[in-house]
Amino acid sequence: MKKIGVTLLTAVLGGAIAVGGYKLFEGKQLDNMTFEEQQKVYYAKNPSGEMLSSTGNPDFTQAAAAVSPGVVHIKVTMAARASQRGGGGSGSPFDMFEEFFGMPQQRRGGQQPQRAPQQASGSGVILTPDGYIVTNNHVVEDADKIQVQLTDNRTYEAKVIGRDPNFDLALLKVNATNLPIVKMGNSDDVQVGEWVLAVGYPMGLQSTVTAGIVSAKGRRIGILDDSAQQRGFNQDPNEPIVNTAIESFIQTDAVINKGNSGGALVNARGELVGINSAIASPTGTYAGYGFAIPISLAKKVLDDFKEFGSVKRGYVGISFTEMNEASRKQYGIDDINGLYVNDAIKGGAAEAAGIKKGDIITKIDGKVIYGSPDLQERIGRLRPGDKVKLSVKTGGKERDVTVTLKGEEATKTSRGGDETSASATEIFNKLGASFIPATDARKKELGINSGVVVTQVHRGGAFEYYGVERGLVITEVNGKPVNNVDDVESALGSTKRNNVSVKGVPQKGTILQFNVPLQY
Repeated sequence: MKKIGVTLLTAVLGGAIAVGGYKLFEGKQLDNMTFEEQQKVYYAKNPSGEMLSSTGNPDFTQAAAAVSPGVVHIKVTMAARASQRGGGGSGSPFDMFEEFFGMPQQRRGGQQPQRAPQQASGSGVILTPDGYIVTNNHVVEDADKIQVQLTDNRTYEAKVIGRDPNFDLALLKVNATNLPIVKMGNSDDVQVGEWVLAVGYPMGLQSTVTAGIVSAKGRRIGILDDSAQQRGFNQDPNEPIVNTAIESFIQTDAVINKGNSGGALVNARGELVGINSAIASPTGTYAGYGFAIPISLAKKVLDDFKEFGSVKRGYVGISFTEMNEASRKQYGIDDINGLYVNDAIKGGAAEAAGIKKGDIITKIDGKVIYGSPDLQERIGRLRPGDKVKLSVKTGGKERDVTVTLKGEEATKTSRGGDETSASATEIFNKLGASFIPATDARKKELGINSGVVVTQVHRGGAFEYYGVERGLVITEVNGKPVNNVDDVESALGSTKRNNVSVKGVPQKGTILQFNVPLQY
């Protein structure tokens, strides 16, 4: 009998150890998966009834019920600053909700209000049960404090994992488990005329669902180009201007207003096909058309944020003009579709592939190029080193060339702030930087046991203000070793007198120790 009891106990303990080991292994596996792969695992474990597209009289009740809990209200706090963005100004009919997201109006007589915290709000979409959330860059780029509220009123503080104004996307993280998520779909399959729902928190209201159809795809409206110019990119007069912003919006007539930014555009099956981003309006409120970033483009950007802290973009390295009646007359050509190459950047991928000024790029991976979004969205999904096949016409003769994309140093983003009493997450956001764990090889090279690499220094943050550079390996924060983003945030919890103590190693044998005041 005793032997049986021992055997049973051994079996139970063995089973518990096996299950615990599996859970630990599974957690590590999930960390290395893309967001799309994580969702496939989640839905394999949590199957739900398939929501079919509506026919006849549309009924979106199932889709709305499935999606709404996974779309969150994002509330941001920021210090008053002069705006550095474009968006809805200068008579533009397109609005990225700049005024709504905390840019105070100038007082009469030209006097600015006192430096007091400003508050604003937007929307976001939960991607994973452990708290990764996508929203627009313009929702959080000036934020010192970010709060996320669910439909059941649970509230969490969020930190910025990465963001990029060229895509108008940002990835946030909250410390939570078992959160409701929105299933990612495939925006490539979306058809013009298809029913879609916009879900978000417009004009300060609670969760709101509106319906409409897809009015167009691959829409370029110039709103991100304007923002990039105002941020001062491509300032060197000796360098050709290369447009770094990517616009290939899904256009919809579902009602989208201020506050919908960062919210979900879903199909009738409740699958996420876009992130709502802008509206076309002479008044700043809904006037017929909204624009969403395709989720198939966003997936790659968000995976980059999670893995690297910034977007790893591949570039063809050309400036171009779209084909239209004026360009055909100007260049004396008859081609209806394609992109006329104005210049191939010296040392760029296109030049290496033999593409030169005067060539016409007609196809990408066998698909006809009708306008710049056809090229830019496809390239935007790729990284440096990836290969793409371009069909190029030179002197009336078409040939296929394989282009190996090259990288370009990431542009600076984000802002920080100066509140005096701040949580660890607020301080993390005020530092204005993104981090990834240092590799074992890098730590061995520098002779250190811990470290995170600064991958981005965001515009307006404390790191930029005090000259901290990308690539620095930080080994300690407030005297505590750091090996990942969570370690950094945890160490910031012991910040005293608004001073963050940082220890870094720029090169082997050199130790850099400095304090970063959070008021500057």
